[in-house]
Amino acid sequence: MGGAHSKGHQHHTHGHVHDPHECDTHEHHGDEPGHVHDPHECDDHEHHADDHENDDHECDSHEHHGDEPGHVQDPDECDDHEHHDHDDHHGNDHDDHDDHAHDLRGTSKRSLAIALILIAGFMVAEVIGGIVSGSLALLSDAGHMVTDAMSIALALFAMKVADRPPSAERTFGYRRAEVLAAMLNALSLWLIAAWVLFEAYHRIQDVPEIEGGLMLVVGILGLFVNIAAAWVLHRSSKHSMNVEGALRHVMADLLGSVAVVISGIVIVTLGWTIIDPILSAVIALLVGHSSWSLTVKVFKVLLEGVPDHIDVYRLCSDMEDLRGVTLIHDVHVWTISSGLEALTAHILIDPSYEGNKEALLRRLKKIAHDRYGIDHVTIQMEETLEGCVEDHHVEHLIARSKPLG
Repeated sequence: MGGAHSKGHQHHTHGHVHDPHECDTHEHHGDEPGHVHDPHECDDHEHHADDHENDDHECDSHEHHGDEPGHVQDPDECDDHEHHDHDDHHGNDHDDHDDHAHDLRGTSKRSLAIALILIAGFMVAEVIGGIVSGSLALLSDAGHMVTDAMSIALALFAMKVADRPPSAERTFGYRRAEVLAAMLNALSLWLIAAWVLFEAYHRIQDVPEIEGGLMLVVGILGLFVNIAAAWVLHRSSKHSMNVEGALRHVMADLLGSVAVVISGIVIVTLGWTIIDPILSAVIALLVGHSSWSLTVKVFKVLLEGVPDHIDVYRLCSDMEDLRGVTLIHDVHVWTISSGLEALTAHILIDPSYEGNKEALLRRLKKIAHDRYGIDHVTIQMEETLEGCVEDHHVEHLIARSKPLG
């Protein structure tokens, strides 16, 4: 080919753009430059330079050889050839995700039920042991056991409520019930820690007699029960804030059991009964510190903050890298409940973009789902920013305004 025609013309400038579904055949003559024409007017055109095979819709790139200028078709525009397969595949992905989420919820329920049986079965023995021995550490641990049973029962109840389907009055259903249960569990941990600190202060002032042997035996049994319950819940806590709240209670009990065992050993061997309120105070502080992260996480969800694992600027940048997308603004990402994130955004489309906008919308949703785990995606496409004043306070969340690193 000559110098002027040595490079393929793309559809943005001199490229030849056509819809393979609507343009059965069309004609390029010899050295005629690439031209752009209405796909609805090209039913009777033919290619004479070379055969243009598109029977299988394999349209990553098309080239015309011979004297005709190069013809390159953007792969973004051929997504409409494959949208049926893509939709089927994407639908299967959603089905698989729904099945996986259902399995996780079933596992969480079983974990909570097993933990409840373990905790409730030992709770009575520990309460009796604490009363008989007079140990604050044992009584505080027994108190944790009581609250553990209540917290696990609350978590199970919340999961049952959350399974109720959406309605016209509650379009997202009752999924936030689990978040509320986690909030109640976090706040109850703060109350327990405050009560133990209060009791420890008074017991340090007036140390009572403590039966170290009985305290040690009950503490060891409680330690094994708490380890078993914590192990069962730990498997599901990463996928559910609700289960995490119950696990925090069990972990507080586990630390309490460690304090009981240590206190029992020290009292039996050395007779230092003051170790009991001192260790109780230390455990209370650890419990308060542990519950802080859960409290922050819960309130972040209730205040509709961005999930920790999602970088909004990178998400917007990934979407803006798609051809045809000029700007993303009015972006909102939040957590509805554990494992259920949502995204809404306005997408400014390049007016000169001639590709399939439905295919572009599918690619945008696929980025949100596959790369960031966002299932509920709502995107509004626009060709102008006129009248857009709702998000000036976040400067339209222009992704490229913040360097990635």
